[in-house]
Amino acid sequence: MELDYEKDMGIDETALDIEWLRQPELMNKYVRYQAEMRKRMDQAKERLDYIKARLEKNIRSNPDEYGLGKVTEGSISSTILCQKEYQDASQVHIKAKFENDVAIAAVKAIDQKKTALENLVKLLGVNYFAGPSAPRDLSVVWNEQVKQRSRKENNKNIKITRKRKDEK
Repeated sequence: MELDYEKDMGIDETALDIEWLRQPELMNKYVRYQAEMRKRMDQAKERLDYIKARLEKNIRSNPDEYGLGKVTEGSISSTILCQKEYQDASQVHIKAKFENDVAIAAVKAIDQKKTALENLVKLLGVNYFAGPSAPRDLSVVWNEQVKQRSRKENNKNIKITRKRKDEK
């Protein structure tokens, strides 16, 4: 899923109707992204818990292998924290949590955009942006944006390759 946060957060105040038509699609896209990040975070946490439990079991079974003379809860916890496998899984979990937090903030920002659009429409309703303008055909503008998005989707699968000098 490709997200362009900077572009998606912008508001074209001369095309509020188009912005409103895009808003549900944007919200859906970012909510789905946030759900995916939440899933990855949960999976990373589950993996971390599994590694911790497996290490704890191994330490209790073979304390000498880990350099423990006396097995206590504190020594087991400390030994687990020192294991590379646990540290790696912990870093994966921390990164996944960060990505989830960023995704939550993006969803809130898209919701804020909705509020901004509502307020801009209210301002438009009281002629805050008054000036001469010609009405436009909303369906034509919307269809053009849909076509443009479709072209982008098709073009992202095209790869351009250059010929090497020895192939000429």
